Amino acid sequence: MTLDEKIGQMTQIERYVANFDVMKNFSIGSVLSSGGSTPNSSTTEAWQNMVDDLQAGALATRLGIPMLYGIDAIHGHNNVYGATIFPHNIGLGCTRDPDLVRRVGAATALELRATGIPYTFAPCIAVCRDPRWGRCYESFSEDTSVVRMMTDVIYGLQGNGTPGIPFVSDRSKVAACAKHYVGDGGTQRGINSNDTILSYEDLFRIHVAPYVDAIAKGVSTIMLSYSSWNGVKMHMNHRLISTLLKQELGFKGFVISDMEGIDFITDIPDANYTASVLESINAGLDMIMVPFDYEKFISTLRTLVNTGYISMQRIDDAVTRILRVKFSMGLFEHPLADRSFSPHLGSQDNRMVAREAVRKSLVLLKNGKTESRPFLPLSKNATRVLVAGTHADDVGLQCGGWTISWQGSAGSITKGTTVLDAVKAAVFTTTQVIHEASPTAEVAAKTKADFAIVVVGEQPYAEGAGDNTNLTIPDEGISTIKNVCSEVKCLVILISGRPLVVEPYLPLMEAFVAAWLPGTEGNGVTDVIFGDYDFVGSLSRTWFKSADQLPMNFGDPIYDPLFRFAFGLGMGKLPR
Repeated sequence: MTLDEKIGQMTQIERYVANFDVMKNFSIGSVLSSGGSTPNSSTTEAWQNMVDDLQAGALATRLGIPMLYGIDAIHGHNNVYGATIFPHNIGLGCTRDPDLVRRVGAATALELRATGIPYTFAPCIAVCRDPRWGRCYESFSEDTSVVRMMTDVIYGLQGNGTPGIPFVSDRSKVAACAKHYVGDGGTQRGINSNDTILSYEDLFRIHVAPYVDAIAKGVSTIMLSYSSWNGVKMHMNHRLISTLLKQELGFKGFVISDMEGIDFITDIPDANYTASVLESINAGLDMIMVPFDYEKFISTLRTLVNTGYISMQRIDDAVTRILRVKFSMGLFEHPLADRSFSPHLGSQDNRMVAREAVRKSLVLLKNGKTESRPFLPLSKNATRVLVAGTHADDVGLQCGGWTISWQGSAGSITKGTTVLDAVKAAVFTTTQVIHEASPTAEVAAKTKADFAIVVVGEQPYAEGAGDNTNLTIPDEGISTIKNVCSEVKCLVILISGRPLVVEPYLPLMEAFVAAWLPGTEGNGVTDVIFGDYDFVGSLSRTWFKSADQLPMNFGDPIYDPLFRFAFGLGMGKLPR
């Protein structure tokens, strides 16, 4: 391989700037769709055609090395309209069910393959230690042991292979990417991309440990974090990338940057691009998610190699790792989309797995105002039921960030079943279901409902846009809780990417359920609240009384939560 061919393999570009000629002329090794980056049509055929057209450019190069197309499928194939959207990881952590997350991974892989995509930037195996962080819902738990357990999702995505070796078992599976290495969940004050200040021993014990499991389970790639460890940016940390990850832990796949991650090595992004390329590649980065100005990256790296600042040995190590992953996943034998997988997108089988995941992720935190009089399960044979709240009839709010678009949005953004839809389907045909998004107390009283189901929560967000120092329920949700629960006996369901301040409102509620960000299958909620299944979820993170207590995690010397880590009620009121 020539130097330019090698550098091309190390280059990942966004689909916006990719075309046949770019792929061919620059020997580009990988393409991605960033959040919300999609073809003009949402059909599986449109996705397949787009990927195959770009692949044709890669195959037309002198060596014909296929490109690797990647996408953030972090709770299902979430960029694609009509895909099954699973609960975000915070909810899956509450299930404590490795077999379930394995099946979630397998279903996600099938839906990725339905669009011709063989690579996902998932799972996120961050250990979120402060819920003020805007990515906390991408973390399975504050507890390292729970996160380690949930790395079984890698088996679902990739299949089972030889321990410690990157492996994709067949064309129904995809290459996975454990992220964000390392300490992204431990940043100071929960600020996205901030500094994680810990001893090496604590960093390893809390944050590195899940990567030990991911490597043992054959994860193909690992993505770096924007954050720093004790003041050193992860994208330039030779000790943690080359010495620890590659040499001591024996990782044999490739290490990829986050989007424009090397640009943020300097305090002012892109202030010294040459130095950023030099530091990151010499630290051990193998593939750079450029993703737009690929000519600048290629030219810079070429110059650094030709002038001896980066050795050919370092380049060869990077390319060897990239090719190893491509060979292990059968990309050379099968570079194009297999269109027989098309029916798997949003299939009923996958939606049933998501429905199961929803009901197992729900955590019952209060059930009745007295021990002897539980409020749940609700009766399907009630005369009138009031369903209230901003989140009761909104698929977009149920799904949260990283759904169709990067930040997510409210509304009917994809196919799914809202909680309101699910309530109507669950109750008897003789039951009148009344829907009021934001009722006054007077309106709530006039319904004369037997009980109310109030569904409120956070607006969608992703990454730093979700950093939040207050963690309160939005005002409209608080008003709805007060107005409805003062007039009608109510169950409150909270849709959120983390615990929020609820202690002042608990006395108003008959029952309280944390539903996290459940995704498209709202009928998983009604499966449980009406008693077809019991609650089995337990908190994957500590529920604080006020944000002033944060950070507060299980095992801390001062630990005074509203609900402790692992708390959860069954319908019989006994905590597990």
